Amino acid sequence: MPDNLPELRDIHLNSGVSIWPLGYGWWVIVVGIILAFVFIKLIIYLYRQSKKLYTLRLIKNITDANIIVAASQISEIMRRICVYKYPEAIALSGEDWQRFLSEHCKKKLDSKVFNLLVNAPFMPKQNQEYNTEDLNKLREYSISWIGENL
Repeated sequence: MPDNLPELRDIHLNSGVSIWPLGYGWWVIVVGIILAFVFIKLIIYLYRQSKKLYTLRLIKNITDANIIVAASQISEIMRRICVYKYPEAIALSGEDWQRFLSEHCKKKLDSKVFNLLVNAPFMPKQNQEYNTEDLNKLREYSISWIGENL
């Protein structure tokens, strides 16, 4: 029998299959995941902006015909935002409500205008204590508060 051992060589295994470069299918999956993430973020952004724009449109469409009724409507809108965003603030009233609003807005509101906001739903509609300037200050404050909190 002839000696075949000199012709034999050791078995060499591959070092392994590398994951890089990725195949085209993997690139499609990665790009799809990134696009889905961006799309979801865009939808969430547009959803939040639509709430803010809707609320700001409500505030701007309030007429100045009766100051007490307009202030009452602004107060209702701000309470509705609190129902959505800050459920713990629903039951606040008076100085607690003022403190809460001040803590969540950079702009400050003077006490006369704040009293209009707090007490408007309970005042008689013929009250002559407040003027259009007070209502405009209240409207500006509510717009800035909504812009910061919604």
